[in-house]
Amino acid sequence: MTVDTSSTDDSTLGAGAEFLSIEAAVAAAEAVLSQRFGSTITLIDAEDLAGSGPATVVRARVDSSPFALPRTLVIKHYPGPARPGQDDAFAREAASYQLFTALSPEDRMCPELLAHGADHRVLVIDDFGRMPTLEDKLCGGDSRAAETALLSWARSLGRLHFSTANREADFNALLRRLSSRGRAGDGGSRDHSVGVAPGEVTALVPALLAQALAVTVPEPVHQAADRAAKLLTAGAYRAFSPVDLWPDNNLVTDAGLRFLDFERGRVRSALIDAAHLRVPFVTDPHPLALPAGMSEAMVAAWRAEIVGLWPDFGDDDTLEGHLLDTELLLIWHATRTHLPALADVSNASRTGKAAALVTWWLGLAEHAGHSERDGDDAVAEHAATVADVLDARFGPGLRLELYPAFR
Repeated sequence: MTVDTSSTDDSTLGAGAEFLSIEAAVAAAEAVLSQRFGSTITLIDAEDLAGSGPATVVRARVDSSPFALPRTLVIKHYPGPARPGQDDAFAREAASYQLFTALSPEDRMCPELLAHGADHRVLVIDDFGRMPTLEDKLCGGDSRAAETALLSWARSLGRLHFSTANREADFNALLRRLSSRGRAGDGGSRDHSVGVAPGEVTALVPALLAQALAVTVPEPVHQAADRAAKLLTAGAYRAFSPVDLWPDNNLVTDAGLRFLDFERGRVRSALIDAAHLRVPFVTDPHPLALPAGMSEAMVAAWRAEIVGLWPDFGDDDTLEGHLLDTELLLIWHATRTHLPALADVSNASRTGKAAALVTWWLGLAEHAGHSERDGDDAVAEHAATVADVLDARFGPGLRLELYPAFR
């Protein structure tokens, strides 16, 4: 018997981080700060922040500097060279922070980049201090505070899209320069909109559903998925995305939510991010559920920030259609990612991936059931069928647990 432990699996992004040297990170930071300001800068009292990605993340205090630097700084050090032909997390993060640092302070939705160096593969950023994350709010005991933080996150995501929608050429130029200096390709030629190329999702998932669940995908559902894939790879509605839209990658500050961790940052269709509001934290290693109505409120908050940029989204039917198609593609991708690993699972938990899949498919069935667009009734029926089959296998009555703040 195998128990569903998917909710507690460690993220592979953090593998090896414990072996990285704090001392090397501090030395690299001192070097790039000295190069940036033209004078020796000494950092002390280094504290390991235990980042979840490939970088060593350290908080350090400025001991001596002739310049008006913040008292403490955050260092992100990527040891070792970039690998040719592979996506370079350092290049993506450095290009992302450079893009935002060039914006006005009110449009900067992340800490300020103070110094960086491709040779040292290090970034030094402003330290917001010991602020709570969105995950802290969701896992706390105050439902009102959690709701406020979620709406702030959605608004901040809309502001991020609004301020970066016309900066794709700038971001790509920064990324090319950093990748060239790192002597490795940036891996950006492949569309990573939902983790793999959307065409791969539409090509592979129907066969998986047929083989693993004996569920046949109706033609209108194929059409909806193909429609989404074409939309997401087109040139419309493109803006910067952190990609890893996880609760612990966002700080709750007095000025609103601030985004962290741009190791996979890129410009892509903003509809991918907006669909994450409909399928909350679908790519998070440990997602839980939100209460009824919360996703709709988050979409409304995001929409209010971007409708002046993309007037099409002022039309309810247009926005709903785009979100529904993209939601389908996200859930197909999540199913392709998680279902094969659940083949031998029984006694599935309410915090694991089996429960997440059942909940996400049921949500899609509900959203499609409210649509009056031709073909969406088939999407609703397809989603309900998949949810029923998954629940029969891993349940019954399996639903994803709410975040603690809403229990």
